[in-house]
Amino acid sequence: MVALRDKRLRELTADPELTVLRLLCDRRDELSQARAQALNRLHRLFLELIPGGAPVKKSTAQYQALLATVRPRDLAGRIRRRMAAEELADIGRLDAKLKTMKAELTAAVQATGSHLMDIHGVGPAGAARILADVGDVARFPNRHHFASWTGTAPIDASSGQHTHHRLPRAGNRRLNHVLYMAGLVQLRNDTPGRAYYRRRVAEGKTPMEAMRCLRRRLSDVVYRQLAADAQAARQTGPGGHSGATLLSSAADLPPDIGTSDQPLPGPAPQTLPPPPATKATPAARTGALPRRRARGVNVQRPTGRTTLTPTSAGAPSKPPGPPS
Repeated sequence: MVALRDKRLRELTADPELTVLRLLCDRRDELSQARAQALNRLHRLFLELIPGGAPVKKSTAQYQALLATVRPRDLAGRIRRRMAAEELADIGRLDAKLKTMKAELTAAVQATGSHLMDIHGVGPAGAARILADVGDVARFPNRHHFASWTGTAPIDASSGQHTHHRLPRAGNRRLNHVLYMAGLVQLRNDTPGRAYYRRRVAEGKTPMEAMRCLRRRLSDVVYRQLAADAQAARQTGPGGHSGATLLSSAADLPPDIGTSDQPLPGPAPQTLPPPPATKATPAARTGALPRRRARGVNVQRPTGRTTLTPTSAGAPSKPPGPPS
Protein backbone atom coordinates (compact mmCIF):
# COMPACT_ATOMS: atom_id res chain seq x y z
CA MET A 1 0.00 0.00 0.00
CA VAL A 2 2.84 2.39 0.77
CA ALA A 3 4.47 1.68 -2.58
CA LEU A 4 1.23 2.51 -4.41
CA ARG A 5 0.74 5.83 -2.65
CA ASP A 6 4.31 7.15 -2.36
CA LYS A 7 5.40 8.44 -5.77
CA ARG A 8 8.97 9.00 -4.60
CA LEU A 9 9.76 5.29 -4.40
CA ARG A 10 11.69 3.80 -7.31
CA GLU A 11 10.43 0.90 -9.34
CA LEU A 12 12.53 -2.24 -8.92
CA THR A 13 13.37 -4.03 -12.15
CA ALA A 14 15.76 -6.85 -12.93
CA ASP A 15 18.56 -5.60 -15.20
CA PRO A 16 19.96 -8.48 -17.30
CA GLU A 17 23.28 -6.66 -17.82
CA LEU A 18 23.86 -6.31 -14.07
CA THR A 19 22.91 -9.94 -13.53
CA VAL A 20 25.50 -11.01 -16.09
CA LEU A 21 28.14 -8.82 -14.47
CA ARG A 22 27.37 -10.27 -11.05
CA LEU A 23 27.65 -13.84 -12.35
CA LEU A 24 30.95 -13.13 -14.10
CA CYS A 25 32.39 -11.39 -11.04
CA ASP A 26 31.49 -14.28 -8.76
CA ARG A 27 33.02 -16.78 -11.18
CA ARG A 28 36.18 -14.72 -11.47
CA ASP A 29 36.52 -14.55 -7.68
CA GLU A 30 36.15 -18.32 -7.43
CA LEU A 31 38.87 -18.87 -10.04
CA SER A 32 41.18 -16.42 -8.27
CA GLN A 33 40.69 -18.19 -4.95
CA ALA A 34 41.36 -21.57 -6.55
CA ARG A 35 44.60 -20.24 -8.11
CA ALA A 36 45.77 -18.81 -4.79
CA GLN A 37 45.11 -22.13 -3.07
CA ALA A 38 47.01 -24.06 -5.76
CA LEU A 39 49.93 -21.62 -5.51
CA ASN A 40 50.07 -22.05 -1.73
CA ARG A 41 50.20 -25.83 -2.11
CA LEU A 42 52.98 -25.45 -4.68
CA HIS A 43 55.10 -23.35 -2.32
CA ARG A 44 54.57 -25.89 0.44
CA LEU A 45 55.93 -28.63 -1.84
CA PHE A 46 58.87 -26.45 -2.92
CA LEU A 47 59.82 -25.98 0.73
CA GLU A 48 60.29 -29.75 0.99
CA LEU A 49 62.03 -30.10 -2.38
CA ILE A 50 64.41 -27.11 -2.33
CA PRO A 51 66.25 -25.78 0.74
CA GLY A 52 64.67 -22.41 1.54
CA GLY A 53 61.77 -22.96 -0.83
CA ALA A 54 61.00 -21.18 -4.09
CA PRO A 55 60.83 -17.39 -4.57
CA VAL A 56 57.37 -15.88 -4.60
CA LYS A 57 55.62 -13.87 -7.32
CA LYS A 58 57.04 -15.82 -10.23
CA SER A 59 55.33 -16.84 -13.43
CA THR A 60 54.24 -20.37 -14.23
CA ALA A 61 57.06 -20.75 -16.76
CA GLN A 62 59.64 -19.72 -14.14
CA TYR A 63 58.26 -22.24 -11.66
CA GLN A 64 58.37 -24.95 -14.30
CA ALA A 65 62.00 -24.14 -15.08
CA LEU A 66 62.80 -24.27 -11.37
CA LEU A 67 61.04 -27.60 -10.96
CA ALA A 68 63.00 -29.05 -13.89
CA THR A 69 66.23 -28.62 -11.90
CA VAL A 70 64.92 -30.75 -9.02
CA ARG A 71 65.96 -34.42 -9.19
CA PRO A 72 64.99 -36.18 -5.97
CA ARG A 73 66.37 -39.68 -5.39
CA ASP A 74 64.05 -40.98 -2.68
CA LEU A 75 60.47 -42.13 -3.20
CA ALA A 76 58.92 -39.33 -1.12
CA GLY A 77 60.84 -36.71 -3.07
CA ARG A 78 59.66 -38.12 -6.41
CA ILE A 79 56.05 -38.06 -5.20
CA ARG A 80 56.43 -34.44 -4.10
CA ARG A 81 57.88 -33.48 -7.47
CA ARG A 82 55.00 -35.17 -9.29
CA MET A 83 52.46 -33.35 -7.11
CA ALA A 84 54.23 -30.04 -7.76
CA ALA A 85 54.03 -30.67 -11.50
CA GLU A 86 50.30 -31.32 -11.17
CA GLU A 87 49.82 -28.09 -9.23
CA LEU A 88 51.68 -26.18 -11.95
CA ALA A 89 49.41 -27.70 -14.59
CA ASP A 90 46.34 -26.66 -12.59
CA ILE A 91 47.70 -23.12 -12.24
CA GLY A 92 48.25 -22.95 -15.98
CA ARG A 93 44.66 -23.97 -16.70
CA LEU A 94 43.35 -21.44 -14.16
CA ASP A 95 45.46 -18.68 -15.73
CA ALA A 96 43.93 -19.44 -19.12
CA LYS A 97 40.41 -19.31 -17.66
CA LEU A 98 41.17 -16.03 -15.88
CA LYS A 99 42.47 -14.52 -19.11
CA THR A 100 39.28 -15.47 -20.91
CA MET A 101 37.20 -14.16 -18.02
CA LYS A 102 39.04 -10.81 -18.12
CA ALA A 103 38.22 -10.34 -21.80
CA GLU A 104 34.58 -11.24 -21.15
CA LEU A 105 34.36 -8.79 -18.24
CA THR A 106 35.91 -6.03 -20.35
CA ALA A 107 33.33 -6.52 -23.08
CA ALA A 108 30.47 -6.65 -20.55
CA VAL A 109 31.56 -3.42 -18.83
CA GLN A 110 31.99 -1.60 -22.13
CA ALA A 111 28.53 -2.77 -23.22
CA THR A 112 26.99 -0.89 -20.29
CA GLY A 113 28.56 2.39 -21.45
CA SER A 114 30.45 2.84 -18.19
CA HIS A 115 33.79 4.69 -18.02
CA LEU A 116 34.93 3.32 -14.66
CA MET A 117 37.93 1.68 -16.28
CA ASP A 118 39.23 5.15 -17.15
CA ILE A 119 40.07 5.56 -13.44
CA HIS A 120 43.65 4.55 -12.80
CA GLY A 121 43.72 1.34 -10.77
CA VAL A 122 40.20 0.16 -11.64
CA GLY A 123 40.33 -2.78 -14.02
CA PRO A 124 37.61 -4.85 -15.66
CA ALA A 125 37.03 -6.98 -12.56
CA GLY A 126 36.82 -3.94 -10.27
CA ALA A 127 34.54 -1.99 -12.61
CA ALA A 128 32.24 -4.98 -13.03
CA ARG A 129 32.05 -5.48 -9.27
CA ILE A 130 31.20 -1.81 -8.72
CA LEU A 131 28.46 -1.84 -11.34
CA ALA A 132 27.00 -5.13 -10.13
CA ASP A 133 26.85 -4.10 -6.46
CA VAL A 134 25.87 -0.44 -6.87
CA GLY A 135 23.18 -0.89 -9.51
CA ASP A 136 21.30 2.42 -9.45
CA VAL A 137 23.59 5.19 -8.26
CA ALA A 138 20.59 7.51 -7.84
CA ARG A 139 19.71 5.74 -4.59
CA PHE A 140 22.66 7.57 -2.97
CA PRO A 141 21.79 11.24 -2.36
CA ASN A 142 25.43 12.38 -2.37
CA ARG A 143 29.01 11.17 -2.18
CA HIS A 144 28.93 11.01 1.62
CA HIS A 145 26.17 8.41 1.60
CA PHE A 146 28.09 6.46 -1.02
CA ALA A 147 31.26 6.55 1.09
CA SER A 148 29.31 5.33 4.11
CA TRP A 149 27.94 2.43 2.06
CA THR A 150 31.39 1.45 0.79
CA GLY A 151 32.88 1.63 4.29
CA THR A 152 35.34 4.42 3.44
CA ALA A 153 33.80 7.17 5.59
CA PRO A 154 35.89 7.51 8.80
CA ILE A 155 34.21 7.49 12.17
CA ASP A 156 35.33 9.14 15.40
CA ALA A 157 37.23 6.80 17.70
CA SER A 158 38.71 9.39 20.05
CA SER A 159 39.41 8.63 23.69
CA GLY A 160 40.19 11.30 26.25
CA GLN A 161 42.60 13.85 24.85
CA HIS A 162 43.60 11.58 21.99
CA THR A 163 41.76 12.42 18.76
CA HIS A 164 41.57 9.49 16.42
CA HIS A 165 39.44 8.38 13.46
CA ARG A 166 39.16 4.96 11.90
CA LEU A 167 37.25 3.28 9.12
CA PRO A 168 34.05 1.44 10.07
CA ARG A 169 33.88 -2.32 9.89
CA ALA A 170 30.47 -2.12 8.24
CA GLY A 171 29.70 -1.36 4.62
CA ASN A 172 30.25 -3.30 1.43
CA ARG A 173 33.54 -5.08 2.00
CA ARG A 174 33.91 -6.16 -1.62
CA LEU A 175 33.80 -2.57 -2.88
CA ASN A 176 36.08 -1.58 -0.02
CA HIS A 177 38.59 -4.13 -1.28
CA VAL A 178 38.27 -2.82 -4.85
CA LEU A 179 39.04 0.72 -3.68
CA TYR A 180 41.96 -0.54 -1.60
CA MET A 181 43.50 -2.33 -4.58
CA ALA A 182 42.99 0.77 -6.72
CA GLY A 183 44.84 2.80 -4.10
CA LEU A 184 47.77 0.36 -4.12
CA VAL A 185 48.00 0.58 -7.91
CA GLN A 186 48.05 4.38 -7.75
CA LEU A 187 50.81 4.33 -5.13
CA ARG A 188 53.02 2.22 -7.41
CA ASN A 189 52.78 4.71 -10.26
CA ASP A 190 53.20 8.44 -10.69
CA THR A 191 49.55 9.40 -10.27
CA PRO A 192 47.59 12.15 -8.49
CA GLY A 193 46.71 9.52 -5.91
CA ARG A 194 50.35 9.06 -4.94
CA ALA A 195 50.84 12.83 -4.72
CA TYR A 196 47.80 13.08 -2.45
CA TYR A 197 49.13 10.23 -0.30
CA ARG A 198 52.52 11.88 0.12
CA ARG A 199 50.90 15.19 0.96
CA ARG A 200 48.89 13.55 3.73
CA VAL A 201 51.99 11.87 5.12
CA ALA A 202 53.82 15.20 5.09
CA GLU A 203 50.97 16.69 7.14
CA GLY A 204 51.77 14.23 9.96
CA LYS A 205 49.44 11.32 9.23
CA THR A 206 50.64 7.75 9.49
CA PRO A 207 50.88 5.66 6.30
CA MET A 208 47.75 3.75 7.31
CA GLU A 209 45.80 6.95 7.93
CA ALA A 210 47.00 8.40 4.63
CA MET A 211 45.86 5.23 2.87
CA ARG A 212 42.42 5.61 4.44
CA CYS A 213 42.23 9.17 3.17
CA LEU A 214 43.22 8.00 -0.31
CA ARG A 215 40.53 5.32 -0.23
CA ARG A 216 37.91 7.93 0.66
CA ARG A 217 39.12 10.15 -2.16
CA LEU A 218 38.83 7.24 -4.59
CA SER A 219 35.30 6.60 -3.36
CA ASP A 220 34.37 10.17 -4.31
CA VAL A 221 35.99 9.73 -7.73
CA VAL A 222 34.02 6.54 -8.37
CA TYR A 223 30.78 8.22 -7.29
CA ARG A 224 31.33 11.16 -9.62
CA GLN A 225 32.06 8.80 -12.51
CA LEU A 226 28.93 6.76 -11.81
CA ALA A 227 26.85 9.95 -11.66
CA ALA A 228 28.35 11.18 -14.93
CA ASP A 229 27.60 7.87 -16.64
CA ALA A 230 24.04 8.01 -15.29
CA GLN A 231 23.58 11.52 -16.63
CA ALA A 232 24.84 10.46 -20.05
CA ALA A 233 22.53 7.44 -20.05
CA ARG A 234 19.60 9.64 -19.02
CA GLN A 235 20.20 12.02 -21.92
CA THR A 236 20.66 9.38 -24.60
CA GLY A 237 18.33 6.72 -23.20
CA PRO A 238 18.83 2.97 -23.39
CA GLY A 239 20.54 1.70 -26.51
CA GLY A 240 22.11 5.07 -27.26
CA HIS A 241 18.90 6.72 -28.57
CA SER A 242 16.86 9.49 -27.06
CA GLY A 243 13.36 8.65 -25.92
CA ALA A 244 11.19 7.50 -23.04
CA THR A 245 11.34 4.09 -21.44
CA LEU A 246 9.26 2.20 -18.93
CA LEU A 247 12.16 0.18 -17.55
CA SER A 248 14.67 1.38 -15.00
CA SER A 249 18.24 1.32 -16.26
CA ALA A 250 21.24 0.61 -14.07
CA ALA A 251 21.71 4.27 -13.22
CA ASP A 252 18.43 6.07 -13.85
CA LEU A 253 15.05 6.50 -12.21
CA PRO A 254 11.98 5.03 -13.92
CA PRO A 255 9.63 7.61 -15.46
CA ASP A 256 6.16 8.05 -14.04
CA ILE A 257 4.41 7.53 -17.39
CA GLY A 258 5.44 6.32 -20.79
CA THR A 259 4.44 7.11 -24.36
CA SER A 260 3.18 3.61 -25.15
CA ASP A 261 0.77 2.99 -22.26
CA GLN A 262 -2.18 0.94 -23.44
CA PRO A 263 -5.46 0.38 -21.54
CA LEU A 264 -5.99 -3.01 -19.99
CA PRO A 265 -8.20 -5.40 -22.00
CA GLY A 266 -11.77 -6.12 -20.87
CA PRO A 267 -12.91 -9.35 -19.27
CA ALA A 268 -12.77 -12.49 -21.38
CA PRO A 269 -16.09 -13.87 -22.72
CA GLN A 270 -17.69 -16.62 -20.64
CA THR A 271 -17.34 -20.07 -22.21
CA LEU A 272 -18.60 -22.37 -19.42
CA PRO A 273 -22.31 -22.68 -18.52
CA PRO A 274 -23.33 -20.89 -15.34
CA PRO A 275 -23.66 -23.06 -12.22
CA PRO A 276 -27.22 -24.13 -11.25
CA ALA A 277 -28.99 -21.86 -8.78
CA THR A 278 -29.54 -23.35 -5.34
CA LYS A 279 -32.33 -22.47 -2.95
CA ALA A 280 -30.99 -20.28 -0.23
CA THR A 281 -31.83 -21.21 3.33
CA PRO A 282 -32.79 -18.57 5.91
CA ALA A 283 -29.38 -18.97 7.51
CA ALA A 284 -27.66 -18.48 4.16
CA ARG A 285 -29.75 -15.40 3.39
CA THR A 286 -28.84 -13.80 6.65
CA GLY A 287 -25.19 -14.84 6.33
CA ALA A 288 -25.16 -16.49 9.77
CA LEU A 289 -24.19 -20.05 10.51
CA PRO A 290 -26.99 -22.39 11.78
CA ARG A 291 -26.95 -22.94 15.50
CA ARG A 292 -26.69 -26.48 16.81
CA ARG A 293 -28.73 -27.56 19.82
CA ALA A 294 -26.91 -29.23 22.65
CA ARG A 295 -27.80 -32.82 23.37
CA GLY A 296 -29.61 -33.48 26.61
CA VAL A 297 -28.40 -35.78 29.36
CA ASN A 298 -30.70 -37.98 31.51
CA VAL A 299 -29.63 -38.59 35.06
CA GLN A 300 -30.78 -41.89 36.55
CA ARG A 301 -30.29 -42.81 40.16
CA PRO A 302 -31.18 -46.51 40.52
CA THR A 303 -29.96 -48.25 43.69
CA GLY A 304 -27.56 -45.48 44.66
CA ARG A 305 -25.58 -45.49 41.34
CA THR A 306 -25.55 -42.62 38.80
CA THR A 307 -25.55 -43.36 35.07
CA LEU A 308 -25.31 -40.69 32.32
CA THR A 309 -27.03 -41.60 29.06
CA PRO A 310 -27.21 -39.16 26.10
CA THR A 311 -30.47 -38.52 24.36
CA SER A 312 -31.20 -37.26 20.90
CA ALA A 313 -31.39 -33.54 20.27
CA GLY A 314 -34.78 -32.11 20.97
CA ALA A 315 -36.23 -35.23 22.68
CA PRO A 316 -37.95 -34.55 26.02
CA SER A 317 -36.31 -36.15 28.98
CA LYS A 318 -38.61 -38.43 31.10
CA PRO A 319 -37.98 -39.53 34.60
CA PRO A 320 -37.21 -43.22 35.06
CA GLY A 321 -40.09 -45.45 36.04
CA PRO A 322 -40.25 -47.62 39.15
CA PRO A 323 -38.25 -50.82 38.98
CA SER A 324 -40.30 -53.93 38.17
